[in-house]
Amino acid sequence: MTVRIGVEEEFHLVEIETGQLVPRADEVLANLPTDTFTTELQQAAVESNSAVHTTLDTLYDDLVGSRRRLDRAASAHGLAVVAAGTVPLARPAASFPTAGLRYEHMVDEYRLLADEQLICGAHVHVDVPDRDTAVRVMCEVSPSLHTLLALSASSPFWQGADTGYASWRTMLWQRWPTAGPIGCYADADAYDGAVRGLIDSGVISDPGMVYYDVRPSDHLSTLELRICDACPRAETAVLVAGLFRALVVDALQRLETSDVPSCDGRHEWLRAATWRAARSGLEGALVDPETRQEAAAADVVRGMLRRLRPALEANGDWDTVRALAERALRDGSAAHRIRRTAEHEDLLAGTDLAIAETRGERTRRRRPTPSAAPLTAARLNVINGTLGTPPAALPGA
Repeated sequence: MTVRIGVEEEFHLVEIETGQLVPRADEVLANLPTDTFTTELQQAAVESNSAVHTTLDTLYDDLVGSRRRLDRAASAHGLAVVAAGTVPLARPAASFPTAGLRYEHMVDEYRLLADEQLICGAHVHVDVPDRDTAVRVMCEVSPSLHTLLALSASSPFWQGADTGYASWRTMLWQRWPTAGPIGCYADADAYDGAVRGLIDSGVISDPGMVYYDVRPSDHLSTLELRICDACPRAETAVLVAGLFRALVVDALQRLETSDVPSCDGRHEWLRAATWRAARSGLEGALVDPETRQEAAAADVVRGMLRRLRPALEANGDWDTVRALAERALRDGSAAHRIRRTAEHEDLLAGTDLAIAETRGERTRRRRPTPSAAPLTAARLNVINGTLGTPPAALPGA
């Protein structure tokens, strides 16, 4: 039986004219179905939840359809949506939390961490038989997750500055007390006990605040991947989903045939491997999970494909995933494409590229040159490379 998958995608909201991140989620979501689209901690982001799928083709169609529907809703308000870890033109004024006691507590407790939660990720759920199995598989797949991060890396800019990283979202995300690589647990009781300990310590308030790179769902029979940046191209999200499903299927098969886990329980190197992937994306070296040595990103990705081929073929994913992976290696990471465009033109052009890729457009529309375009104050700020003055009032203030 084919293992089912689902994807959650987070999107930034930006002004079409200026590319600036804006906190207007409630307006955009007002006429969208709540079972598919929802809010995030900050009003500058929205989330879309796919249906459950058995094939990558139907998953792709679902993601594309949801993106189009969300883009139409945003366009009605002069906005666009961007699936990326960060957007180039984000400013502190975009920090405006969504109403609700849980979010209010997070803002009060975590302060700047919550204020700077202007980031978006892509999460993949894969079916597992039960929570005990989910916990065992979680340990088995952890050594390969940084490669999926490198494939998804899409956040080179933060508040108008080039960070030098392919995924600056990862650097921001790992400041949370329960983010990053997770350890190994014997079963669900051991894992749940550790989560209860974190809640009892007062560090987090509920299981939903467990932000590890991978985790068993607390209400579904799934294992959830959380390490990845949001992906401008829907094809990249499908690639990551296909690879993660194969990692889970491969781990399930190994656990069925051996009582000895392949993981040695040593996860201290995973944080370093994650940092390397966040720094380099697909444009530099990664840590090979087999040797734990430095290796070219293309070699690590192709090595993963070779190892996972039986699992990919079992789900009918081999041809699709191989083609998408080779395209990703040929085109480079989204971070590379956005950075290259911004370097050749400006930050607004980098944002326009991310908007176009989120929409599924093959080419981005060219804006008029500064001499031909009307120079509103907001546009002049973007051309001059500044973020402008925060608005006097924010929605709902």
